[in-house]
Amino acid sequence: MPETQATPLLPGILREIVAHKRAQLTQSSGRRAEVERAAHSRPPARDFRAALAVPDHVSLIAEVKRRSPGAGQIRPGLSAAALAGTYEKSGASALSVLTDLEFFGGSLADLVEAREATGLPALRKDFTLDPFDLLEARASGADAVLLIVRILGDRTLRRLHGEAESLGMAVLVEAHDEREVARAMEAGARILGINNRDLATFTTRLDTTLELLNGVPPDVLVVSESGIRTRNDVERLARAGVDAILVGETLLRADAPGEMTRELSSVPRIDRQA
Repeated sequence: MPETQATPLLPGILREIVAHKRAQLTQSSGRRAEVERAAHSRPPARDFRAALAVPDHVSLIAEVKRRSPGAGQIRPGLSAAALAGTYEKSGASALSVLTDLEFFGGSLADLVEAREATGLPALRKDFTLDPFDLLEARASGADAVLLIVRILGDRTLRRLHGEAESLGMAVLVEAHDEREVARAMEAGARILGINNRDLATFTTRLDTTLELLNGVPPDVLVVSESGIRTRNDVERLARAGVDAILVGETLLRADAPGEMTRELSSVPRIDRQA
């Protein structure tokens, strides 16, 4: 499969986000040596994949996020540490922490605070484009990183996947359609995130996960992302053999995020067949 030059094909808001990230990278070049030293001096990462690979129920990755371009303000005044602690006490298996400031109101400080407040492994959720992003993630304590197939060419996707694992982090590789799933598999994905939201239109269909599952080997963990609002939604995914769910807005808009976390966590699941 030839290298995919993704950026020119990106829809409006995604193109804007990626352009902003590239500009940030050029401003960070002078910090590379410092960040690299910090990354390699961190204690070993927590095992993100093992936290999701529970055979009898769907694992919940609970998100720390203040806002998003599509939803606007969600929970602007949150304390990352307090929310992460609530998630852990209520049955979450892992954390997802938005670290983008410009579009999501997050920061690497949120990642540090959320992770230090719990014993859960934490995913740095951001728009990873460059090995520097990986070093920055590990230096801040990330146990896993997100790679979005849509914004990365094939060579870059493979390289970032390999380098993240060499730093001891797990990799959640996110896809939205059959071609992206195939590219994720070719890049070596061991954890596949299926985003039910089309990043071009922002429409969300839970069926996206169900339609793409057949193309995923049973030894690859599948995480369903976006549009998960009720326990019935989780049960539907569980019957199809989904290993984990990543939930943000539903938890964050809840009057009691802990109660909603309990409702959506530990739903019994069946194994996917080869």
